[in-house]
Amino acid sequence: MKRNKVLDGLFGLCVGDALGVPVEFTPRSMLKENPVTDMIGWGTHHQPPGTWSDDSSLAFCLAESLCNGLDLHDIADKFCKWLYEAYWTPHGVVFDVGNATQNAIFRLKKGVNPVEAGGKDESSNGNGSLMRILPLAYYLEKSSKHDQFDITHQVSCLTHGHIRSQMACGMYIQLAINILNGHTPKLAYEIMKDVVMEYYSKQPYAAELKNFARILESDISQLPEKSIKSSGYVVDTLEASMWALLNNNSYKDTVLAAVNLGGDTDTTGTVAGGLAGLYYGYDNIPVNWINTIARKDDINELANKLDDKIYGI
Repeated sequence: MKRNKVLDGLFGLCVGDALGVPVEFTPRSMLKENPVTDMIGWGTHHQPPGTWSDDSSLAFCLAESLCNGLDLHDIADKFCKWLYEAYWTPHGVVFDVGNATQNAIFRLKKGVNPVEAGGKDESSNGNGSLMRILPLAYYLEKSSKHDQFDITHQVSCLTHGHIRSQMACGMYIQLAINILNGHTPKLAYEIMKDVVMEYYSKQPYAAELKNFARILESDISQLPEKSIKSSGYVVDTLEASMWALLNNNSYKDTVLAAVNLGGDTDTTGTVAGGLAGLYYGYDNIPVNWINTIARKDDINELANKLDDKIYGI
């Protein structure tokens, strides 16, 4: 039986998310003393174990939309349905919404063009588009490099329109596609760097490359943990997720390393977990964690639907 790559990624990201939800905003120093080692609940948002956040909700909205092809207006409609009707939430309640995401969805609701909805100022570089972008890797895997980048940028712009956020999503999708193509994380990372440096060598991207120097000009995995930040800033999240992936050898170790960095734990767990799920596969995710996940049957059904759309014969 062939491996369901969509199942790998969707459960990879939402399990990482759920591991991080109870300890969001917890300082790294506290997690050093009392690290997350298993799926727990309550904590920061007083949610039961297996609860995922807006990160997974919006990724699932994107995945569901892609089941009918790429339509930015349909993605926007689903994002609005999530915020206003609690669509694709674990327990029928929206919690922990980022300001940039919320403001962009307000604009989408008013009918603003999807590619114009996301904030374009420098302060609009939280990790809110990076956290939900993974499902695009399936849709774009066989597309041209130009389309891979261009469509990723457009989908980022629904909530985060600054070029830095677009580029972070572009790098992440390239890494994910390389893993989908069978490369190890290390090789996927090296290939991504070459492709990204070439594509982003032109303006307006070139002026932003300095913000990604630790990823593109050196080996992010070689940095000590103390130099890895885990805030809600998009570059920090991209660095932390790559660092966790490249320095561990299983799904479990990758997401626990990501979450125990502290800070924006659910999103670091989501972004690292999506990549780790793609590489290690659904069967490498601890079964007791999967069994705890809210709406796991619905997620399974969504994964099968998108898998049929992308890979069905």
